[in-house]
Amino acid sequence: MTLFGDREKCYDCYRPQSSCICDAVKKLETQSCFVILMHQKEFQKTKNTTGRMTHLSLPHSHLFIGIDFSEHAALNALLNASEYTPYILYPDTQAHNLSTETLTLKEGTRPLFILIDSTWACSKKIMKLSSNLHHLPRVSFTATQASNYQIKKQPEDYCLSTIETTQTILSLLKLHEIEKIEDSSISAFLEPFNKMVNYQIDVANRERQLRFKISGRTDDKAI
Repeated sequence: MTLFGDREKCYDCYRPQSSCICDAVKKLETQSCFVILMHQKEFQKTKNTTGRMTHLSLPHSHLFIGIDFSEHAALNALLNASEYTPYILYPDTQAHNLSTETLTLKEGTRPLFILIDSTWACSKKIMKLSSNLHHLPRVSFTATQASNYQIKKQPEDYCLSTIETTQTILSLLKLHEIEKIEDSSISAFLEPFNKMVNYQIDVANRERQLRFKISGRTDDKAI
């Protein structure tokens, strides 16, 4: 028995083989390093998480699962590495807005972005418990379009999935000449996400059609 019942799963994207998105992943080399902190609850529904898609798409990224990362050795090593200037994406009134301001990097360093892959409530818990994140400068951006996550209602119009958020950051880093990425590569970054959404819309449509046929069925016998 697999994680998805009797369906075989892909051990790269963790989705059922029938809806594997790996062939749509376009790996994108970046100067920046991305660290995805995935809450344990998010990992339990990992077949739909876009945090793993983001990790698969970025060779220069790390994905860690947990709640309290204070003593996480691998994360702390990255935060203390001399080659990086770390930031955490966490919107608040004091956050550095990437839509209007460029980053200030220590000389000879590259950006290190911490992204929390979770619901807003669980993200706040990670921030509260993980003392090593408290001192990090916070960044945000102004969302200019709603999420394309059509099969999942976002809590607010400006809330994006993790992979959409990362694409937005990459676009802004290119605008500020911190990253040199082709526009076509930035657009292709969302292909695995779009494939997942289209697959789930197709499944939902087929289920509705099946329910309609069953509810509208009549006996073959003449009345």
